Amino acid sequence: MDPLTGALLRSWEPRADVILILLLGALLYTRGWRRLRRLGHSRATGWRLVGYLIGLVVVAVALMSPIDVLSQQLFLMHMVQHLLLMMVAPPLIWLAEPFPLVVWGMPATVRPLVVRLVSQKAGLRRFIRASAGPGIIWFLYLFILIGWHDAGAYNAALRLDWVHDLEHLSFFLLAMLYWWRLTGAAPVLTRRLGPLPRIALAIAAVPPNAILGAVIAFSTDVIYTYYLAVPRLFGLSALEDQQLGGLIMWVPGSMMYIVAALILIFRFLQQGGAAAAAGPRTKPALALPAGGEGP
Repeated sequence: MDPLTGALLRSWEPRADVILILLLGALLYTRGWRRLRRLGHSRATGWRLVGYLIGLVVVAVALMSPIDVLSQQLFLMHMVQHLLLMMVAPPLIWLAEPFPLVVWGMPATVRPLVVRLVSQKAGLRRFIRASAGPGIIWFLYLFILIGWHDAGAYNAALRLDWVHDLEHLSFFLLAMLYWWRLTGAAPVLTRRLGPLPRIALAIAAVPPNAILGAVIAFSTDVIYTYYLAVPRLFGLSALEDQQLGGLIMWVPGSMMYIVAALILIFRFLQQGGAAAAAGPRTKPALALPAGGEGP
């Protein structure tokens, strides 16, 4: 292995902002999980805790590991980074029901403020109800996915750190919004989607990934010219690297949503088509703690 490649593979770049946010999220969730565990609540399961923490670790790996360093040299590693931020971490986090457990983990003085933000009359709730419909989310997904893969925007993200951070933040927040509607996790600020709309929303994410990935994979020219000016690694030319990155977006990127759709279809059939089509099941409520509860 040449010295440059070895140095890149050993490179970790700790970021105080990322570490602080992830540690705070882990601390609050774990604290809330322990409280509910002591109360014997069915939501405080071991697999949820493990899944949530793994989701946070995935975010850390995507943003601070050699993957981030190598993304400056290889388009395919940048696609792996986006895959982790958009299609691996968000479902792991949402399946752990983070909102109520994080609220249970907050200090008693802070909880009422958070609960008021999602109350029936709160402006935030009305805004989300108006703007988080599946059609709007899908168009946002299409706009942000294609917009950031424009050659000019993509090259700017690699040259300017703040643009790169904005790209990753927009990808992650959009994915969190998309998977929030797919999983039906709390907080339920708008009408929870029934099984068939959730299946349709999962399937609708496939064409943008597949088509954009195929266009990139089959291009005979280097679209992202930034990679022409950096040292090449692992014997890959810039065009070969681009083709592999396009395949990653096309196949694994699309597959995550296909798997989600298949799971939803299986659950739909398991519940009974006619009963499920009548409307989504209501989950047992996980009540948020009153302001004075807990230490």
